[in-house]
Amino acid sequence: MNHSTSLPGKVYLIGAGPGAQDLMTLRGARLLAQAGVVLHDALVTPEMLELCPQAVKILVGKRCGQLSTAQAFINKQLVDQARKHAVVVRLKGGDPMLFGRADEELRALEEAGIAVEVVPGITTALAAAAATQQPLTKRGVSRSVAFFTSSTAPGETEQTAVPDCDTLVQYMGGREAMATAGRLLAQGWRAGTPVVVIENCSRPEQRIVRLPLSQLALGLGDKQGPVLVMIGEAMAMRMQQAPDALIAPLARRA
Repeated sequence: MNHSTSLPGKVYLIGAGPGAQDLMTLRGARLLAQAGVVLHDALVTPEMLELCPQAVKILVGKRCGQLSTAQAFINKQLVDQARKHAVVVRLKGGDPMLFGRADEELRALEEAGIAVEVVPGITTALAAAAATQQPLTKRGVSRSVAFFTSSTAPGETEQTAVPDCDTLVQYMGGREAMATAGRLLAQGWRAGTPVVVIENCSRPEQRIVRLPLSQLALGLGDKQGPVLVMIGEAMAMRMQQAPDALIAPLARRA
């Protein structure tokens, strides 16, 4: 829909969830079907984009260690597209409000006078807990959870502090998880503290590995997709719990 001769359109920051198409909210899917243009992350799956066949699709992905789109350019694209289309979707992996740079995009749209709405998605930590059937909290064991990342803005130094919580969930935890494990061991966490690592959460190529904190400190090796690391006593496997079916491929690389 050409919207250049009327008022600016509206931008929706939509959470795509962890990857599986049917884990997106109904509201998010409905808005995708109405969008004139969709600016999407690199981690958004092709199956998710099938929900908006009518839309112009613009890849504005950010992947660690790879060429990525500058945030200032993304902000400008959102404003420019809202002046051309009635419905503009910024489709983000997981939830827009958690490690999604939503603050920068919201500020740019607000300053330009563009209406904006946020549609939440399932953040990967919750999808990973469900996929592994491993609750992040457990009575008598864990009553606090921290979601954190070591990633920083350009020019900033790496964040070295580890949150003080019963269960730790590290996003973008591939290379950084090794350093996190070393810091936790230095702080007195026991070497056998259970760790669950999930790669490509909710996707057909999902892989899961369970290991102790001391082994995590040795690294995870090469990875083919986004990795999330869950650490804490709540990650202990229940006695009657069936082993994860897809542990082996990642375990061999650990």
